[in-house]
Amino acid sequence: MTTDKQEFWFNTKTGQVEEGKQSLASDLLGPFGSSEEAARAPERLQENARTWAEEEAREEAE
Repeated sequence: MTTDKQEFWFNTKTGQVEEGKQSLASDLLGPFGSSEEAARAPERLQENARTWAEEEAREEAE
């Protein structure tokens, strides 16, 4: 089965956006629907980590 949907990945090793899986899965974040979304992957990870840490701290304080 093939799909016409393009997928973009952020390569954590090179810091580059790739169209389709071109590298080892262990080096990739995604998939994303656009290259712009993939380029924001590191920023989104930091935002998510900060949110999760804040939620965990609130839960532990209860």
